[in-house]
Amino acid sequence: QVQLVESGGGLVQPGGSLRLSCATSGIFFDIRSMGWFRQAPGKQRELVGLITIGGSTKYADSVKGRFTISRDNAKNTVYLQMNSLKPDDTAAYYCNAVTPGTGSPLLSLWGQGTQVTVSS
Repeated sequence: QVQLVESGGGLVQPGGSLRLSCATSGIFFDIRSMGWFRQAPGKQRELVGLITIGGSTKYADSVKGRFTISRDNAKNTVYLQMNSLKPDDTAAYYCNAVTPGTGSPLLSLWGQGTQVTVSS
């Protein structure tokens, strides 16, 4: 059964940090590039960054230098370390398997997401 379960969100002050996790099952995780996406109210879902099977990473310009994606194949889990958070980072965050070149999501199923709110 395919499952994507995001966790780790919360309320944080500007400049703070959070670490998100996405536990997966049923997706052959170790042969998938994985991406993190976010969707703010009234906006389209956007790709935050991705990590390939080999561990290479790509990031959106808006988060480059602040966010880091990592993966643990033994736990079928991908992580998003977010530092120096800004109010513009406020969104629901999701993970999905992606094509490594374009970052397009591969799975029609999405998890419930985890809400990140950056506010003083």
